[in-house]
Amino acid sequence: MTDEKVEPLADHVHEVWGRWINYMFGFCIENEDGTLTIPKEKVDRWNRQRGLPYAELSESEKESDRVIAREMIEVLDESV
Repeated sequence: MTDEKVEPLADHVHEVWGRWINYMFGFCIENEDGTLTIPKEKVDRWNRQRGLPYAELSESEKESDRVIAREMIEVLDESV
């Protein structure tokens, strides 16, 4: 596998990670010392989701993953 194919996908993976961090931090409470606290309901939800196989996710949760999969396919198709 060449860097020519890896780099566009790695760039996209980083972009997706940045979007996730922005999403996650948007729910956090900023503490006086600069640390963040994640609300319990989000921790509970994300713990539930990470423990489930894809097939057991709700349709809206699956669609969220499909959006990223479609983006990755697009990046791969463009780098061919």
